[in-house]
Amino acid sequence: MHSVVELPDMKPCEFIGSSKDDISSMPQQVKDAFGFAIRAAQRGSKHPDAKPLKGFGGAGVIEVVENFDGDTYRAVYTVKFAGMIYVLHVFKKKSKRGAETPKTDIDLIKRRLKVAEGKYAARTASNKTA
Repeated sequence: MHSVVELPDMKPCEFIGSSKDDISSMPQQVKDAFGFAIRAAQRGSKHPDAKPLKGFGGAGVIEVVENFDGDTYRAVYTVKFAGMIYVLHVFKKKSKRGAETPKTDIDLIKRRLKVAEGKYAARTASNKTA
């Protein structure tokens, strides 16, 4: 199941995999911060704390980190597709080894990025035939 959020004058946003459910389960302060960052991306802007996620070759995959109550939460989304935002992964960081994103999360982000690429290709193809 997927969820596309479309608002006037904003790029549509689609949540990949469990990312919408995952963001919904976060503490309210974290949800607010991530929602603000995603809405900024939808408006073509950038949240002050948003930064490219290392290992994805440029600024197309963005990470926002929010600390709350001693825990660290991360939202990862992509802006690499014209006119569309895809939220790839939202999670509470469990690794205690520095700031590095755990390999299991990186692998999941890579898989979901491939899903987003397929969805974008299908979306642009259907727009061409419409």
